[in-house]
Amino acid sequence: MIYTILPTILLVLASFAPSTAISPEPKISASIAYAEKLESTVDAKIEMAYHNLHSSKYALPKLESFTEALKGYYTLKEKGLIKKEILTLIDFSLSANTKRLWVIDLATGDILFHSLVAHGRNTGEEFASNFSNASESFKSSLGFYSTGEIYSGKHGMSLRLDGLEKGVNDNARARGVVMHAADYVSNSFIKNNHRLGRSQGCPAVPAELSKEIISAIKDKSCFFIYHPSRVSKFGIKSIS
Repeated sequence: MIYTILPTILLVLASFAPSTAISPEPKISASIAYAEKLESTVDAKIEMAYHNLHSSKYALPKLESFTEALKGYYTLKEKGLIKKEILTLIDFSLSANTKRLWVIDLATGDILFHSLVAHGRNTGEEFASNFSNASESFKSSLGFYSTGEIYSGKHGMSLRLDGLEKGVNDNARARGVVMHAADYVSNSFIKNNHRLGRSQGCPAVPAELSKEIISAIKDKSCFFIYHPSRVSKFGIKSIS
């Protein structure tokens, strides 16, 4: 009799034992939840950094452009493509008649400069809308750059730029896309012409600020030209 009942008891006991089989679904759900948590943490860190910028003297950039810029900055810093804790952000979604260039010291949160900046003559009138990496296009190129060396050219003290995004801006040095001073980047030009002057594709800045800005950002700092039509490949999901 006992030999007949024993298998039944063992079967019942086995049904109450914890299963050793692992369903893949909880792992997937956990991974998704973890990724979402990481992304949320990154956004929170960026928003905190944004609100901690020292902005009593200057207006802040838009959070959207700053977020793109900071994510790319950390990626480039990790890859060793930039060395300084300086970020130059140009927001080409804004009118050329407004100050749309910021130079930010990310070590202190200080906004060092907030300035007018030109876009290429074939990129648009008051608003930038057409971009190119091609030589002789006279258009601006979007994306991330590493600042290069200073040299003296036809516009005086100028700064070379190395585009870091293949097919987007990596032809910048060959094209001669540099930062330089320009008389047409001024409030007086806007007043007389109803818009800022335009370059041949260079991010030209006011003559009275050019030397200070160039000196501050030279030699492998992060330089980013933003437009909402394009998301850079250097965006990241986590910041250490």
